[in-house]
Amino acid sequence: MISRRLILFVAVLVFLVAGCAAPPQTETAPAPDELVHIRLPMGYIPNVQYAPYYVAVDQGFYEKAGIEIEFDYSFETDGVALVAANELPFAIVSGEQVLMARAQGLPVVYAMAWYGNYPVGVIAKEELGMTSLQDLAGKRVGLPGLFGANYIGLRALLSVAGLEESDITLDAIGFNQVEALATDQEEVVVGYIANEPIQLQAQGYNVTVFPVADYVKLVANGLLTNETMLRENPDLVRRMVQATLSGIRFTIAHPEDAYEISKKYVEGLEEADVHVQMEVLKTSIALYQQDPLGYTDPAAWENMQDVLLAMELIPEPLDLEAAYTNEFIGE
Repeated sequence: MISRRLILFVAVLVFLVAGCAAPPQTETAPAPDELVHIRLPMGYIPNVQYAPYYVAVDQGFYEKAGIEIEFDYSFETDGVALVAANELPFAIVSGEQVLMARAQGLPVVYAMAWYGNYPVGVIAKEELGMTSLQDLAGKRVGLPGLFGANYIGLRALLSVAGLEESDITLDAIGFNQVEALATDQEEVVVGYIANEPIQLQAQGYNVTVFPVADYVKLVANGLLTNETMLRENPDLVRRMVQATLSGIRFTIAHPEDAYEISKKYVEGLEEADVHVQMEVLKTSIALYQQDPLGYTDPAAWENMQDVLLAMELIPEPLDLEAAYTNEFIGE
C-alpha cells in the first residue's frame, strides 16, 4: 500500500516540474567569479559518511573543475524535485527515487554511483536469536518511515524471505533507530549498516545485521542530474562526476586524512568518539568501493524495478536505460 507521504511526494514532484578518475588538471584554479556555484542536496544531516564530498571541496577537486559547492542537507525528495524541475543541476539520492520520479514522467537521470553496495540492513540484538530473514515474521520493526532507502531495503529483504509487510509490525520512528533498539522499544530496526550497528556496538550491544547487499543487488546512493543538463551541459556533468570520484579515491587511499577534513564540515565530530566515527567511515568506504568507481550496474536497476513494482510504487516497467548513464565515469 502506498503511504500518504509517498503520494504527497509524487504530487510535489509533479507540481514543481509543471511549474517550472580525477578532473582535468589546470595550472591554476579558475578565479572565484568563474566558478559555477552548485547547491548540492545531500539527503541527510552532516555526517562523516559524506567524507568524499568534503574532501573534494577541501582538496580543491571541485574548484579545479570550475565548481563551487554549497552543501544542502534537505530531505532527499526535495533534491529530486528540484533537479527534476531543472532548478538545481545535481542532488545525492538513492536509486529508488530515480525510478519513482521517472514513473511520473520526471526527466531525472542517475549519473554516478557513489555506493557500489546498497548500504541498508535490518539490525537486531543478538539475544533476540535471529538466524535468518524468515525470523522477521511477527517482529516489531522500527524505521524512519515508509519512504526512502530504509523502507525499500526492508521490502526487498521481506521479499527474499517470502514475507509480506503484514507479517511484521512496522513503526515509523524517525532517525531514532539506535535508541529504539537499545531501549527495546523495537525488536528490530532498519538502518544504514555503516552507522546504526556501529553506534550500538559502541554502547556495548551485540547485534545481528542482515545487509540487503548480501541478498539482492539494488541501486544505492549516487549523483542525480536531469535530461536537460545531459543535453545542454554535459561538460559540467562530467566535471562534477570526475571531481566527486577524485574525492572518493582520496578518501579510500587516505581515510585518516579524510576524517580530519570532515571535522571542518560536521559539527561535533571534533568531540566525537574517534574510534566509533572512524569505523563508520571505514565501513562506508567498503560499501562504495567497486571497479570501476562510479559504475551503475544494469542488473541492480532491474532488481530495483522489480521491488518497486511489487510494492506498487511504480505502475509499470520503465525504460531503464534512460534512467541512468555510465558515460561520465571514465577519465
